[in-house]
Amino acid sequence: MSEYSHHDVRQRLLDLATGRGVSLAGLSDMIGRNSSYLQQFIRKGSPRKLEEGDRRALAEFFGVAESELGGVEEKYHTSSASRSNWVEVPRLPVEAAAGSGAVASGEQPFDSFRFSRRWLREHGLERAQLSAITVMGDSMEPLLNDGDEILVDTAQRTLRDGIHVVRVGDALMVKRLAAAGPDRVVLLSQNYAYPPQEFALCDIEIVGRVVWKGGRL
Repeated sequence: MSEYSHHDVRQRLLDLATGRGVSLAGLSDMIGRNSSYLQQFIRKGSPRKLEEGDRRALAEFFGVAESELGGVEEKYHTSSASRSNWVEVPRLPVEAAAGSGAVASGEQPFDSFRFSRRWLREHGLERAQLSAITVMGDSMEPLLNDGDEILVDTAQRTLRDGIHVVRVGDALMVKRLAAAGPDRVVLLSQNYAYPPQEFALCDIEIVGRVVWKGGRL
């Protein structure tokens, strides 16, 4: 049996999510549950305990023993076969401004997120080239909040519908892109207090498409 009580398990999971800066909704999505699943587990104790598959996926994501999440020590596998089911996504010390732009600094990873290959495949990201960066500013609220971390697929660098990270000069911005005529593009904010910005397509670089977000509740 696990040495952790049900309350301890819920608190441990909350502490892990807070420390990593990922939302409970994002974690629920990662393990294939509805967005409120882990919120209900932590706040209301429903379900009473995590199912084995969910527990294993969360333990491997955070790099902790399953016993910390209600399992037994023997069930935490670190074999090569188990590790091969996960993809390490680098977290970069880079901010993309949801506003006027942030200057990119060094891009050496300081940490990583771990995503299951199955989850990536189910979301069409099996061949994605992913990195995680931080959102700065409020112009993309309520979709993206200041401090959220986003996954950017740098394999998707063409003009298409969706939220993208773009480079304008030395500045990085996260915006929704829209065509504005031949070889023109408009950068749109989710917060309508910020006006659209129009550029010649040749004056911007599409760094990649935003495919996932995580943040504090």
